[in-house]
Amino acid sequence: MGLLDGFLNYVQREQRHADNTVEAYRSDLSEFFGFLNVHLGDTPSIRSFAQLQARDIRAFLAHRRRDGLADASIARLLSAIKSFYKWLDRAHGVENPEIAFLTGPKKAKRLPRPVSQVAAKDLLEQAEAIQAEPWIAARDVAALSLMYGAGLRISETLDLPGDMKTPPQRLRLKGKGGKVRIVPLIPAVVDAMTEYANLCPYTMRKDTPFFFGARGKKLQAPVLRKQVQILRGTLGLPETATPHALRHSFATHLLANGADLRAIQTLLGHASLSTTQVYTGVEPGHLRKVHASAHPRG
Repeated sequence: MGLLDGFLNYVQREQRHADNTVEAYRSDLSEFFGFLNVHLGDTPSIRSFAQLQARDIRAFLAHRRRDGLADASIARLLSAIKSFYKWLDRAHGVENPEIAFLTGPKKAKRLPRPVSQVAAKDLLEQAEAIQAEPWIAARDVAALSLMYGAGLRISETLDLPGDMKTPPQRLRLKGKGGKVRIVPLIPAVVDAMTEYANLCPYTMRKDTPFFFGARGKKLQAPVLRKQVQILRGTLGLPETATPHALRHSFATHLLANGADLRAIQTLLGHASLSTTQVYTGVEPGHLRKVHASAHPRG
């Protein structure tokens, strides 16, 4: 069995990667092997892999970039090569420190695009309409309302405890990095939570979740994401219309309607104002205006 086949057999049988992932490895590494065959003037062997230098890998990546590959594809190629070398070390004792320290192009930070205010309203209305079971319909509306109407992350929404049966006027949340924030709940969100709590067939206590799945266990994120996927298909919305996009929309729509950037930062739980600026898509010129109007020496 050749080296490439040995590696592919490993990732498929031992690591149990999906067929698509295995095929991606096959395609990427076949390109790499083919390049080395020309670059080295011979079929690459265990010894040649052990002796490859960082400049050889960079030459391959540069060759593929000239073919028109984007940064994301270049990063994937390098990741495949590094995975192959990890297997070489495990299976054949081949160590090549130069490869481990190679870095690819940084991935651009992709943020979910906000849905429009009309689309957000349609999502909430349709979430109620497409569910046959009234309590599940109310549950989905309440969960989506918290993300769009209060800016909660999907994990924060689904982690709410059962003692929210009577919704408070303000939520105390612990977000990323243990950062605590207070989020006020607007009447529409309180009403949605109350409607769900009244219809839910399962007992809510402090030690139970607020959001239940159909079988009485804690509602899981993939279930809610799948529901939103169905909703956007029904409404003809793009794939970027995800649960997290509702949190993004919360911030963006507040900003568009004149909310203070610092207030949005607090509501989202961001430690840095620059994070909020990027997250909400604020243009630098607008940020300077906000800073100038707020700064005591402005």
